[in-house]
Amino acid sequence: MKELGFDTVYLQPLKVHSWKRGNKETAKMASTLLGDHNLSICALGESIGTGEQGISAQVIEVKNFEELKTLGKEKIKGKIVFFNRAMDPTQIYTFNAYGGAADQRVHGASEAAKYGAIGVIVRSLSESLDDFPHTGIMRYDKDIDTIPAVAVSTLGADLLSNWLKKDKNLILHYTTTCKQFPETNSYNVIGEIKGSEFPNQYIIVGGHIDAWDNGEGAHDDGIGVIQSMEVLRLFKTLNIKPKHTLRAVIFMDEEVAQRGGKKYAELSKLNKETHIAAIESDRGGFTPTGFSIDAPIETVNKLKNNWGKLFEPYGIYQLIKGGSGVDISPLKDQNFPLFGLMTDSQRYFDYQHAASDTFEKVNKREMQMGSAAMAAMIFLIDKYGL
Repeated sequence: MKELGFDTVYLQPLKVHSWKRGNKETAKMASTLLGDHNLSICALGESIGTGEQGISAQVIEVKNFEELKTLGKEKIKGKIVFFNRAMDPTQIYTFNAYGGAADQRVHGASEAAKYGAIGVIVRSLSESLDDFPHTGIMRYDKDIDTIPAVAVSTLGADLLSNWLKKDKNLILHYTTTCKQFPETNSYNVIGEIKGSEFPNQYIIVGGHIDAWDNGEGAHDDGIGVIQSMEVLRLFKTLNIKPKHTLRAVIFMDEEVAQRGGKKYAELSKLNKETHIAAIESDRGGFTPTGFSIDAPIETVNKLKNNWGKLFEPYGIYQLIKGGSGVDISPLKDQNFPLFGLMTDSQRYFDYQHAASDTFEKVNKREMQMGSAAMAAMIFLIDKYGL
């Protein structure tokens, strides 16, 4: 940000959780009928580890928590629960499919532990059939015993399910060595271009700098970081002097506890800052399709009627009422519009939280189109207001 010539660049301190994956996870199916076969797994974020010795048990496959409850403690106790509910392929917008399947990853371990399970293995939240397991946050219920939780690749999930149909007594062994450590210091990173008329009124654009450790986090959310910086760079390069102060906020800790977004909102309120609008990019570096706007429907309709035609030549047809982004959502009670950059979602969950989320999967043109879309929206807000 300093090299790009922003007027001000500074750090915003905060505390974050510290969880480390440890050694590469291993998993093996062992069947007296079918032989042995290794599975590609990864620990879920914040899970406890099995320890070096691992765990071994028979496997019970379920699709949801209702099936788990029906089976009950008699059939679950001492087993490893296998959550194998795929994302719904009939959902055109894949974020809806993700939301419909994420409960098994987030809460599956505690739900299974209620009935005496010793571990869980969860189908990766991905529309792609491949051998990359997808991690992501999971949460323990503080009143229930903790058990280790892992994700298995979609190909591995299909294979495990097929083997269980032929041998319900097969044994699964898996090993993870992840651990929690004391909280540590971290930072939001903030860069600004000072407003020429209203320097104490802010329009912010942001993404989050943290990513899961098994990949590079290119789409989730390296793209959002770069696009946020790029918005300000475009204003500098084009010599556009904004009336309001533009602020690129690179948030920390979106993936685990959202402390970056909460800290920013806390300090904003403490400092009595006035915000005009906020835009977040956290849906990957794919072709932009529009903006989801967290604002009264009257505001959304006004924006659509006034500016919709300006965006349409660039393939941006959606200006709709809806959610914005996890990092900027703590600002909602300050009553100004929050925007989320919308993208073509079909490929996002091929990469999210997986080792395959690497730099070479990013298409430069699509990424730049997203940066330009956000810069155009901010230009209009800055010039004409909301």
